[in-house]
Formats: sequence, structure tokens, C-alpha cells
Amino acid sequence: MSDDPSGPARPGERDREANRLGRRFQRYAQVGAGVGGVAARAAGARLFGLDKADERTARELKAALGGLKGPIMKVAQMIATIPEAVPAEFAAELSTLQSAAPPMGWPFVKRRMRAELGAGWEGLFGSFEREAAAAASLGQVHRATSREGQKLAVKLQYPDMQSAVDADLKQLGLIFSIHRRMDRAVDTREIYREIGERLREELDYLREAAHMRLYADIFSGDPRISVPQVTEDLTTQRLLTMSWLDGDPLLSFREHPLEARNRIAEAMFAAWWMPFSRYGVIHGDPHLGNYSVRKGDAEDTWGINLLDYGCIRVFPSAFVAGVVELYRALETDDRDRAAAAYENWGFRNLSVELIEVLNVWARFIYAPMLDNRVRSVADGISPGEYGRKEAFGVHKRLRELGPVTPPREFVFMDRAAIGLGSVFLHLGAELNFHALFNETIEAFDATELDKRQKAALKKAGVPLAA
Repeated sequence: MSDDPSGPARPGERDREANRLGRRFQRYAQVGAGVGGVAARAAGARLFGLDKADERTARELKAALGGLKGPIMKVAQMIATIPEAVPAEFAAELSTLQSAAPPMGWPFVKRRMRAELGAGWEGLFGSFEREAAAAASLGQVHRATSREGQKLAVKLQYPDMQSAVDADLKQLGLIFSIHRRMDRAVDTREIYREIGERLREELDYLREAAHMRLYADIFSGDPRISVPQVTEDLTTQRLLTMSWLDGDPLLSFREHPLEARNRIAEAMFAAWWMPFSRYGVIHGDPHLGNYSVRKGDAEDTWGINLLDYGCIRVFPSAFVAGVVELYRALETDDRDRAAAAYENWGFRNLSVELIEVLNVWARFIYAPMLDNRVRSVADGISPGEYGRKEAFGVHKRLRELGPVTPPREFVFMDRAAIGLGSVFLHLGAELNFHALFNETIEAFDATELDKRQKAALKKAGVPLAA
């Protein structure tokens, strides 16, 4: 358009989103200066070990990472929720990192939109708000309307994110390498590979659109759970246009009556466990901003909007079977059955001692679902102390027995389970989690799950694993 100060789109602008060596070097310098400076000042104090790590050093690391827009913040949030990937002091600080970042200005947005939809892109919308409604680590969201008046959310990826991801993952590899030398409890190599693969997938908005179609199909018959609808002709690999779902922040319901909070928690439980037990997929990003709450049609009904489908993890049926088997093993205190379940998960070189250590953490994760009564997730334990005792004990024993290498599938399964528990803690929900869980797994059959998963992924257009 003639009033565009950024000028016409240049030839090959879309291609310049490809990974460029210069961009990577620039990012290495940005991230390395912050992380490397903290590491140099604290190397003598075993920065990435538990023995002498302190809160001040952890705050310095958070400050170094928090000043950077891009995937390094998302990586930091990820590893903060993976038990024992980093010391407790660091996890506490990194978990407070916000995904918010300064949004791109309007001239920049217009150039990016033209690169994805062409010079006449504004005419494809009824309206398009200049100010971003939300800005995160990989992109920002604008409110818009279709030409027919439907409310839309337009998610636009920041430029050069592929370069930033590769550079930030290089720095994460360095952090994990130092951590392995300082602390033998957990071998982080598979954690690193899993985070890298999931983060690179998040850059592909066509994949995210397919994930959205998958979840829309899964919950088409459940009025409690709403999924945005993709606007296919306004979506590209770096631009995702979808229906705007009105709702209120989940945390704004903490003071609502218990029954309302319980209904919201039940919907959250179904949104997480039903896709996993029936299709082998989970919504792997437990960030509270990825959910909003809406009033149901009836006076006493509540529903949730399930948002952001960049981090969806698809599991083989054998892994899902292992999760169900471990639950049954803990239920009956059957150590041999637990060992078989861990092997299904992908753990190797298991000893009797190591199985007992893993069971400590498993009993913590499964505790609400093993207890057949109405209760809160923490059951009287303060949120600040929830899981700390178990994590400390597990880490101490793993340092003696380790290193243990968590399989790749374990990483986001554990992260998402902890995130879901955090939602229940924030809501103060009191439910019979045992009954809810057993309802989701009562008809579990690995062969049927495998067939159902393949059919659902194919229908939604989700790329199948090689």
C-alpha cells in the first residue's frame, strides 16, 4: 500500500527466514555473553551442581536469559519443569521467566504479513488491529476479523527464529554439558534432544494447524472443551490464523465457589488425559496462559478454551501402555510389573535400587490417582513444598546410583503432568482423581490405540513419524 513506510516486499524475503550463519553468530554472542558471564563468575561454586548453587547466582542467570527475546526463554521454562535437569535454585528462578517480549512495530508487522500473504493482505481481513494482543517468545498475536465478521486471532512468527532456535539450543547443549560434569545424577543428553526436536516443531505453524485440527476432532463431542478453528487460506508456515475464543484467565477463578473450580478442573483433566489414553498425544506446554475459561450454556457449567498447539507430543502405544502398567504396578505394589513398565517407557540398565528410586517419584506423580477419595492434589501440603521432599530424595539417591538417562518420551510426559498438577493447585480443586483417571483407562487397549492414533493423525494432516 502507498502509505507503508516499510516499502514494498523485496524479492526473496520469505527465503531469508532460512537459517543464516551470520544470524546464528549474532545470537551466539547475545546468549553466550549472558550465560557465559554468569558461568564464569560462579564456576568455582559448581554453578550447575546442587552443593553450592545459591539463589543469587540463579537470579543472575534468570536476568541474563530474561533480557533476550526468543526461544531461550522458552527453553529455560521447559527445563525448569523437568525434575532435576537443573538445580532446585535455578528451577525456581527460571520457572518465573515470562514469555512476554516487546512486540514488533506496525511497519515491521506489515512487511511480515506481506511476506506471508502477499501485497494485498489487508484486504483479506475485515479488520486487523495494529497493536498486538499478546507477545511471546516465538511470535505475537493480533486480533482481527474475517471479511464476514468472524473474530480471529492471527499468530505471526518473529523473523529469523530458525537461527535463534539453533543458536539457543547450542548454548543449552553447553549448559547441559557442564551440568553432566558437575552432577552425575541425571544424564541430560536425551532431554536435550527432545527439547530440540519439540522446539523446532514449534516453528512450523502448518504443523500447529494440523495439531489444532486433531484436537478439534478429538473433542468435537465434548462441550466442555473448545479448540480454535483454523482459517486455512490465511495460514502459512510462519502465520497461523484461527478463530478467537473469548474467555477469562484461569487464575482469575481462584476465588470462585469450589463447585465452579472443580468443574473447570474436571475439564482440564479430560483435556489432558483423554487424548493421551485414547490417542497417545498430549498438550505438552503447561503454561497457564495456554488455557482460558468460559461460562457454559447452563448456569452451573463451565468450560475451557485449549490454546496454543505448538508443543504437542505424540507417543507410541507401547509408551502409553507403560504409563497404564506403572499405575497398576503401584496400585498392587508389584515391583516386577513396575520394572516392565519402566522398560516400556524406555529406561535401560535397571537395578532393584534404581527401580525403587524411580518409584518414589512415580508414587508422587500418581498419588492423587491412587487415592480413591475426594481430595486436593497436594492433600494438605503447601504449594511451595509440593514435591520438594520427593525431588530432593530422588536426586540424592540418583547421585549415588546414577547417572540415569531419562528416555525422550519421559521428558514432556513428566513436564506436562507436573504442569497439570500445578493448574489443580492454583484452582484449589477437590476431586476424586482416582475415579477420573480410571474412567480414562478402563477400556485401554494398545492395539486399538495404535489404529485410532494413525487414523486421527492422518485425518488431521499431522506428519507421521518415520
